[in-house]
Amino acid sequence: MLKADNLVSYHQYLVAIGFTWLLIFILLGRYFQIQILGFDRYAKKANTNRIRKITTTAPRGLILDRNGQILVDNLPTYVLTAIPGELSKKSEKFGIISKIIGLDSVTVSKNYKKYYRGRFIPTRLAKDLTFNQISKLEEHKLDLEGVYYEQVPERYFPSNVNASHILGYVKEVDKPIRKILNKKGEYELGDLIGWNGLEKKYESFLKGKRGTYFYEVDAYGREVGLVSDLPPQNPVPGQNIVTTLDIQIQHTLETLMNGKRGVVLVGDPVSGEILGAVSTPDYKPDLFTGLMLEKEWNNILYDPDKPLINRFNQGLYPPGSIVKMITAITLLKNSNFDPLAFQQCDGSFQFGDRIFGCWWDQGHGQMDLNSAMLNSCDVYFYKTIQFYDLDKLSETFREFGFGQPTKIDIDGESNGIVPTIAFMNNRYGRYGWSRGALLNICIGQGELLVTPMQVLNYLNLLATHGKANVPHFVMVDKLPVNVHPTMLQENWDKITFGMREVIVNKKGTGRSANPNIPGLKIFGKTGTAENPHGDNHAWFIGWAEYQHEKYSVVVLMENSGSGGTVAAPLAKKVFVSIIENRDFVSK
Repeated sequence: MLKADNLVSYHQYLVAIGFTWLLIFILLGRYFQIQILGFDRYAKKANTNRIRKITTTAPRGLILDRNGQILVDNLPTYVLTAIPGELSKKSEKFGIISKIIGLDSVTVSKNYKKYYRGRFIPTRLAKDLTFNQISKLEEHKLDLEGVYYEQVPERYFPSNVNASHILGYVKEVDKPIRKILNKKGEYELGDLIGWNGLEKKYESFLKGKRGTYFYEVDAYGREVGLVSDLPPQNPVPGQNIVTTLDIQIQHTLETLMNGKRGVVLVGDPVSGEILGAVSTPDYKPDLFTGLMLEKEWNNILYDPDKPLINRFNQGLYPPGSIVKMITAITLLKNSNFDPLAFQQCDGSFQFGDRIFGCWWDQGHGQMDLNSAMLNSCDVYFYKTIQFYDLDKLSETFREFGFGQPTKIDIDGESNGIVPTIAFMNNRYGRYGWSRGALLNICIGQGELLVTPMQVLNYLNLLATHGKANVPHFVMVDKLPVNVHPTMLQENWDKITFGMREVIVNKKGTGRSANPNIPGLKIFGKTGTAENPHGDNHAWFIGWAEYQHEKYSVVVLMENSGSGGTVAAPLAKKVFVSIIENRDFVSK
């Protein structure tokens, strides 16, 4: 037999052997990398496939009034969820769910897509289920494989007050909301997050920390049991916050303002604590809990009375005569000004080619500073302010906090408008306005706009001679720094005396605010603000002194007439309520 020649050269043989060993070394290196160097990483991945992490919702902190009464609580509610990886025949199961809970299957399907986070992570289908609905779902358990329910805390309002613009509301975190959050890792889809009011401002305190437990699952993703070497972590409730509100005062204010449009604020001038605050129309605080239909949302969103607007924080109004003390203070700053000098009021004043009328068209006669404040005489202030420039007046407005946020602990505060020469030039052009604007602004009209919260801060500063703290709704250790206007004590005394005369003098425009309670002293000012968009707004501002304590009150009634006949009588009822509830307020 002939022997065939060896067709493979020695060189080729060596190359083949070398290549084989190279592959072996590569495989060994990869094996070493996976088994030794990457052990922790791949073990973690294996555990992820074997272990399912389940989180439980933490209850939010409570919101309390100043005496510990609960304004916002938590109430357990049932939530229906599904594990996508265990859910087959979705349409059929959604149909069964729809018939039981009364929610159409399209909405159930939308919720499934909205809250989907992964194959083995619970996805919310519906919430606020009743015990009866849960019982019926249990009866169909065999037909609803992959569908589960759990109890979660929902916001609950046990008191008899709304306080909706103060407390605010929470929203469920969905995908669009989660995208805009700075701390995305702290929230899961379906979590509650403070979205307005104190719920938003104090979110970091109120929000609890989710609990965690771990289930072992089989190859099909079905739960086998708890993982023994990974102990569960219980949820940590959020911190409670104590507000400055007095629930009795708040209830009284809401009752007085029922069916009206406007604002009432009650505060402690020294501490800055707000005892009660109402912006009406408002809404029920539980409006945003549970399922809200699109029709319900549109009804409130497009309500012409705008109940969602926080009028005391966001509403901009001409203040009218309640800021005549600002004009008086501007005058008193000038050492050449004589508060005892008389000015004649004949019911109007001609300035250039314009005639500026007084609210009392018959004229007040001879007026000095005190009688001008007492009678709220416009002509007196027209005549005395004309020798000053607009920036001098605006400077005093800013010293008392106008034209800037009060730093109240609720977001969304408006700045208001305090016109300056630069402002007027920018709006109208250098030659598009005249010094007559000064006369309008000095009596609280023209381009001047304020928020009721700025007015409360201004009132508190008057009551404390410039030493008031920032208005606030929550008891905290450290407050932002407030403005602190200063002037001679004799000038503070002149302003205080004038505001007292407004109440006690038989000609005073604010006498109807006086409840004539022994030992109770009221200091105040009325205002009737012309409104270019409708009827006049009625204002009353004042503080009460009773047994070494002070209480400030701001009343604004939209489109209601004069301050003396509308706002002042309502303020009287507020003062009475404060004294009647004084034992609670003083705590």
